[in-house]
Amino acid sequence: MKLISEPPIPVKIQKMKQRVRWMHPSIMQRGIDQTSMVLDDGKEDSPEFSFMVIGDTGTKSHYGQHPQRQVAEQMLAHGDGCRFVLHTGDVIYVVGSQEYYPKNFIEPYREFILGGDNHNSIPYDRMVFKLPFLPVLGNHDYYDVPLMYRLLTGPTFSLRHLLRYKDIEIGWHGSNQGDAYARAFLDYMAAIASPKELEHHLDQHYTAKSDTGRCLRYQPGKFTRVPNRYYTFRYGGIDFFALDSNTFNTPSPLPTTQGGENNRRQLQQRRQEIEQEELQILEICDRLNSDIPSEAEQLDELSAKLDQINEVKIDIEKQLSSQKTSDIDFEQLDWLRNRLIESWHTNEVRGRIIFFHHPPYVTEATKWHQAQTLAVRHRLRSLFEAVAKTLGSQTKERPIVDLILNGHAHCLEHIRTVDTGYADSHINCIISGGSGHRPRRQRKEGPELMETFSDIAGSPNRKVADSLLYVGRNGYGFQRRLPYSCVRIDVQSGSPPKFIVTPLIAERFGEHWDHRQLAPFVI
Repeated sequence: MKLISEPPIPVKIQKMKQRVRWMHPSIMQRGIDQTSMVLDDGKEDSPEFSFMVIGDTGTKSHYGQHPQRQVAEQMLAHGDGCRFVLHTGDVIYVVGSQEYYPKNFIEPYREFILGGDNHNSIPYDRMVFKLPFLPVLGNHDYYDVPLMYRLLTGPTFSLRHLLRYKDIEIGWHGSNQGDAYARAFLDYMAAIASPKELEHHLDQHYTAKSDTGRCLRYQPGKFTRVPNRYYTFRYGGIDFFALDSNTFNTPSPLPTTQGGENNRRQLQQRRQEIEQEELQILEICDRLNSDIPSEAEQLDELSAKLDQINEVKIDIEKQLSSQKTSDIDFEQLDWLRNRLIESWHTNEVRGRIIFFHHPPYVTEATKWHQAQTLAVRHRLRSLFEAVAKTLGSQTKERPIVDLILNGHAHCLEHIRTVDTGYADSHINCIISGGSGHRPRRQRKEGPELMETFSDIAGSPNRKVADSLLYVGRNGYGFQRRLPYSCVRIDVQSGSPPKFIVTPLIAERFGEHWDHRQLAPFVI
């Protein structure tokens, strides 16, 4: 029996549509675009502004340490100078359960939430942000605990004891197929009881105008909901596109040829190997005492390995179970393609940023070779190719988007694509996934990312990107350093815009914390 389950892509899509009453007659009659919003803070027309990016956050204190809060304190020093915070997903670990929002989100970010002085009394589904938090869904925000586990084990302690995991954050509920995230951040109109109340809600909060019709008005300190699981907004002449990559990260089906069958057997063998490794680690964990500092450190290291093993297992399962491409969220991808084209046809837009959870390029040790990484890369590449073909010479050799922001990999990384031969060339990517949950090491293969192209004769392997900065777990034993991170991005005026990126680091070394910022760099 699996510890974690994940709903199928069609279920994710349908459930989220129900929660926002997608294309309800009252919404359609008013000409409302449920994928657009206006961030109404009175400053949205300024061409120079700043924002922060965090990701992979929602953990509690581990053995007396609370890394997420350390990062939040770094953010507080920059809060007055920033207009909003983008969250790249995995808001709550391990399975997005509603019961962990108070301790794992509201408490660490209390200064950014209205009424945060009395944060214990804020319901997770009634948060109002003083500084806008604009999130996307991570894979952990969709995860669930199988019903049988809940029936058999009940509270977290019993589950932890049964599985011999230490300091695990499961809880009673799971995400309920993403419902906890939706209630925390989306305009959850499914909870509105009567037709009149719905109409009043729409007339009160969908008063802004976008290029595509009426849309939601996001008002800091008053009404701080986003309209959908994917959405767009314009700020300072920059179009931001928030995506749900959980519905287009499915690996391509394995071929039915002999080579495909060989790949299947290799994956099955690899799954058996890592499951055996997992059992060995669990046996070691069972003998360690978290009350002894040296053993607590060892438990933390082993728990990080268990996290990595679980992610590899999930990726293998996705490859083995992938049988068709019809489940891919083409509706969202078509939406992004059309909106990018519209953005390029809009004179007042001078730049474009997309943010979502799963990075298309990454050198974090557990992510760079995952089939999901390649799936996201190929689908975005195909989409960018379609946009470039439509636009022709209009881009004037600029990339389709100026910046891609991701999480999922527990690190801070700056990657720049080279000439890939496609429309995803020369794009800057910032991975900000080290804001709370166990930093990871960089892969041993180095900073150059190579890709195999089956359609290229003679030299199928080609460099597609370079890692220019990596901040993650490093050192071993008493020399181990755990840097947790977020970034501040300053947007300058001009077209195309320049972005000044400042990494903010809270590093744990032994029992000590070091807060610092790295040298800013311009992209």
